[in-house]
Amino acid sequence: MVDDKVSGWFLTSQPNAPGALSIPGTKKEIEAIHKLAVKIGVRVLAQEGSQVTIDESLKHMQDYSSVHLACHASQNPTEPLQSRFLFHKGSLDLATIIQQNLKNADLAFLSACQTSTGEEKLPEEAVHLAAGMLAAGYQRVVATMWAIEDQHAPQVASDFYTHLWSHQKKSGGFDGTHSAYALHHAIQQLRQKLDNSQQSFLAWIPYVHFGF
Repeated sequence: MVDDKVSGWFLTSQPNAPGALSIPGTKKEIEAIHKLAVKIGVRVLAQEGSQVTIDESLKHMQDYSSVHLACHASQNPTEPLQSRFLFHKGSLDLATIIQQNLKNADLAFLSACQTSTGEEKLPEEAVHLAAGMLAAGYQRVVATMWAIEDQHAPQVASDFYTHLWSHQKKSGGFDGTHSAYALHHAIQQLRQKLDNSQQSFLAWIPYVHFGF
């Protein structure tokens, strides 16, 4: 069970990480989630870009049971624990996250590219960012298999949280038990807005859920 004192969300968008393409939709994504959380009384902290350092992010991950990272990510197939999330002020790698004491970790939403893609040549030994977050203690993880559309990600996230938080506790805390159902709901909402083209198929199929 998650301690009610830390039940809540740490949200961060990193739209302009050095050396990476700009993803302005991540800012809109986090702003929409934060607004919704405040409206329904969920404990939440949102920080954008240079507002937060890597060390501060790690501290917030201890102080909040769940995390939403809207940013670029990089897989390292030869050194899997060096796979990382790209921030304005550095990068957050799996090795560092796993070393943290995340005893109340609940749900991680990784709104980044290829966060569940392992090494094709070593399928039995594949370690990807989603698996790394499970190893760090998160009970359930939402991730993507390949690049996601910056234009669709904010709406998917908004629909996901609207459904998930409809099951929140009266205390203002919540658990992620319904996260798989929430992702299914969000993807169904997106599919209803798209046609049957290959491009539309590639927009919704990347989202995956791990854990229980």
